[in-house]
Amino acid sequence: QISGMLMKLFQRARSGKPGQVDPRAAEFTLSLLVAMYDRSGTGYVKTRSAAAALISLSGDTLLAKYRAFFHFYAVPDGKATLITRSALRSLLTDLNQIPAIVGEGCTLSCVEVAIHDCFHGVLNAAVVEEKFLSWLRSEPTVLLWLPTCYRLSATEMVSHQARCR
Repeated sequence: QISGMLMKLFQRARSGKPGQVDPRAAEFTLSLLVAMYDRSGTGYVKTRSAAAALISLSGDTLLAKYRAFFHFYAVPDGKATLITRSALRSLLTDLNQIPAIVGEGCTLSCVEVAIHDCFHGVLNAAVVEEKFLSWLRSEPTVLLWLPTCYRLSATEMVSHQARCR
């Protein structure tokens, strides 16, 4: 299912930007997702984990990525949608697989420290979107790679008319 979705996704990207998308992009992306989320070789990758990886690696703004994370992992609770400690643990564990694939992941204690920081001062069992977004904007250590990668990719498009001597 993920393979078919990736084929459609990259086919649309190729038609929008001819010559800029590798014809094997879907295959490469699927291989990456399998390497990150199917280490035991079951042939199964959780849709939510794959979505988190694709969101984080997308070219969207940080705020859009953060909102998407919230909506993929949060649970409805009456009139509000909230993210629980368990859901946040799942999100951070899933996202931690991205730097881990290149040997830069953090330990589970990093994830627990991040969860504690997000829920600091919160009396409820879950947080609302604004609190979650505010915490992410503070650039928690466990996810420091995400804004760093975003800034690097954003600078690729910058050009200036200065000349060096």
